[in-house]
Amino acid sequence: MSTYALAGAAPPGRPRVIPRAANGAAPRDEILQAAAQLFVNRGFAATSTRDIAEKVGIRQASLYYHFAGKPGILAELLELSVRPSLEKVERIELECPADVPEAALYLLALIDADTLATVPHNIGRLCRMPDVRSSEVFAEFEPALQELVAAYGRLGAGVVSGPVAATVGVDQLGGLLVQAVEVVIRIRSRGEEVTRGQAQAIAATCLRMCGVSEKRIARAASSAEDRWA
Repeated sequence: MSTYALAGAAPPGRPRVIPRAANGAAPRDEILQAAAQLFVNRGFAATSTRDIAEKVGIRQASLYYHFAGKPGILAELLELSVRPSLEKVERIELECPADVPEAALYLLALIDADTLATVPHNIGRLCRMPDVRSSEVFAEFEPALQELVAAYGRLGAGVVSGPVAATVGVDQLGGLLVQAVEVVIRIRSRGEEVTRGQAQAIAATCLRMCGVSEKRIARAASSAEDRWA
């Protein structure tokens, strides 16, 4: 587990009782929500723990009860942008029918698009921000991101056509597929919601990038939709 993730844990000793906010949200969740909005809109480096505490409406000392500092908050937000998708990769590979291998890639893209469409304040943008990418937190998070890229590459390699395979390596293919799904981030940056139809179109685009025929794409979509929760 990341050092920074561990830094988010409460300190030892007898804890204070911290009441829930008026809206029913736990203070830790409110801190993450506030930090997500500030990091995305103002920048990670330009946001202080005081800024976050003031936005939540708590004392700075109360923030430190939940997180040791900004790195721990950022680490948790970055994980939220990839972990839901990563946790489903093994199940996708096991449960998708062997006679429709394209369904696995379609389903991963669909789930990943949904993850990016629903994370708070479009935090998928954090991975692209220079001040985040240059941080130690990102260095510790990057293996998780690369694990997701590798999953895309592995599933893509299983369905890629000969001409595409001859020009694009597995690692490069994984990166291209991830970029295709990350169009969700750009849609949300325009202030628009990502519809189910758009997520389906993005998943189909991933298969087209691999050279999959329209007939196989339709079959993969039908199979994957039955398994998308």
